[in-house]
Amino acid sequence: MQTLILDGYSLTISDLVKHASNSHVSIILSDAARIAMQKSRDIVDEWVDSGEIIYGITTGFGEFSNVFIPKTDIETLQENLIISHSAGIGTYLDRSIVRAMMILRINALAKGCSGIRLSTVDTLIAMLKHDVIPAVPSQGSVGSSGDLAPLSHIALALIGKGTVLHADGSTTSSGTFMQQHGIQPVRLQAKEGLALINGTQMMTALGAFAVHRAKSLINQADIVGALSVDALRGTDTAFDERIHRMRGFSGQMQTAARLRNLLNDSEIRASHKVGDGMVQDAYSLRCMPQVHGASRDAISYVEHIIATELNSANDNPLIFAEDKAHLAGGNFHGQPIALALDFLAIACAELGNISERRTERMVNGALSNGLPRFLAKNGGVQSGMMIAQYTAAALVSENKVLCHPASVDSIPTSANQEDHNSMGSISARKVHTILDHLEHILAIEFLCATRGIEFHHPLKTSNVLVKVLAFIRQHIPSTNEDAIIHDEIQKMSTLVSSGALLDITEEFLHITA
Repeated sequence: MQTLILDGYSLTISDLVKHASNSHVSIILSDAARIAMQKSRDIVDEWVDSGEIIYGITTGFGEFSNVFIPKTDIETLQENLIISHSAGIGTYLDRSIVRAMMILRINALAKGCSGIRLSTVDTLIAMLKHDVIPAVPSQGSVGSSGDLAPLSHIALALIGKGTVLHADGSTTSSGTFMQQHGIQPVRLQAKEGLALINGTQMMTALGAFAVHRAKSLINQADIVGALSVDALRGTDTAFDERIHRMRGFSGQMQTAARLRNLLNDSEIRASHKVGDGMVQDAYSLRCMPQVHGASRDAISYVEHIIATELNSANDNPLIFAEDKAHLAGGNFHGQPIALALDFLAIACAELGNISERRTERMVNGALSNGLPRFLAKNGGVQSGMMIAQYTAAALVSENKVLCHPASVDSIPTSANQEDHNSMGSISARKVHTILDHLEHILAIEFLCATRGIEFHHPLKTSNVLVKVLAFIRQHIPSTNEDAIIHDEIQKMSTLVSSGALLDITEEFLHITA
């Protein structure tokens, strides 16, 4: 079991995804984090003892912020907060996402600005160690005042009143399951309920995984795009370094360099360099550096936003123990993440748009530069990849609908006290649907490009792409007959999702995101 050290300042997306993807996560809070957390807890206890009026500690919440809560009711206040805010609906979030949410919340609390007891956080850590993962419904967050409902379901499990989701999809009472592992449910004290649920951890967890997936898919889009160039007997002239240096966008220059490397030493490309009447290719081939590059730059921007939020304190109020101050603010508002993930949705949808256009060129006999119609070996008797392009077109069209930005659809809550909400969790959920579709769209292009390259036999594509084709054919053998295309798409999508093709290309080209 690998150990993850959390200090509130140094968590990375790669570490989060790696640890959240495994059961039985071992977490250690740094010594500095424990000291900071204890200081903030001590000052909360002082304020409670003195009867100071502080939002969420000695008052109600939201519209009830003007209701003073006596010391005798403070524990009940915190438990009622969790119970009443556990209002999520819909399918459960994947266990890896819930693990990421728990890790992120612990990391936010480690900054020492939330006033939570160390023992409460240690219970969260124990839950992760023993794979006690709460069942968290995916819908119900408006993305401001944090992801209140989703985080409440985690806290509900923590206090023994929630549900645990197992790897097989079954559920168990959290109180019973925790006690089976020697973990005592927590009885919340002042400020703790609010500290557990006031944050952006659902949208940020989903965002971190989305960035991880997008970085893999942008590289695979370059690989399949290079295959399509050779399948369509395109030119690499448009990828010349001099062209892209004159514009200067980082993503564009990186993409052009990758395409040059991927197509270097291709026999197919060399065969038509001289005497070919084609002056330039269609945009879906020629402008890959500009289109893929823009998406690459967008992914880098979103990665920066998510990486910043991983190590943020997004509670309210925030406690500054050194100054003995409590400040009410709005760090829980998910607008930075919502805008970024809406941007990521567009960037990833565009990768699908241009991929489907390359697929269309390969199956369209009028555009394919000599390839048989629909890549069928016996056209008429066979339909080849005809309907695969329909599937890609359907997914591309659905992605266009999903690109409507959730962040522009604010709606007031809590009797208009919370009169602007980010809807960031909706942005986060729908970008994963777009990424699911993109995997299938790229898979379809891979299948078409693989067939297209094979029609140029005995000429070969580049050495590295020959290895890519060989790997694909290990999993999806070539056939002279029509195949059940659904099965081929599913197999190819699994390869795309796994990132295995990147392992092949990285060995030769050191392709990194």
